[in-house]
Amino acid sequence: MQTTPDALRLARERGLDLVLIAPASKPPVARIADYGKMKYELSKKDKETRKSSKAGTVKEVKLSPKIAQHDFDVRVEKSKELLAKGHKVKISIFFRGREMAHVDLGRRVMDRMVLALAEDGKPEANPKLEGKNLSMLMSPKK
Repeated sequence: MQTTPDALRLARERGLDLVLIAPASKPPVARIADYGKMKYELSKKDKETRKSSKAGTVKEVKLSPKIAQHDFDVRVEKSKELLAKGHKVKISIFFRGREMAHVDLGRRVMDRMVLALAEDGKPEANPKLEGKNLSMLMSPKK
């Protein structure tokens, strides 16, 4: 524990700065360090945390209740890629016109999709019908 003038003198002798770490504490905590380097490392750490948080974004894959097998397989492969990258995948089925009378067909397609993606991701909740959309969110397995 040193006084402020002594700490400033020590910092100047070493060619460094006296950086206030915790000004609210009693007594205030300071450290002798290169301020520019410290600021650079903090900005680098912030940038890294922002970069890693982008991986959790939601991507959407759209299906229809009358989807052909090949189209279904393509959507499954794309969903697997997205889940492997760490993204959440929103699977949605849009019903047009009279298709609303056959929501059960859409639920079957959704169940097939869940089975196809079972090893790569898990559903966060059961499929929900919101207006003309049947949707569900899948998150990657860790």
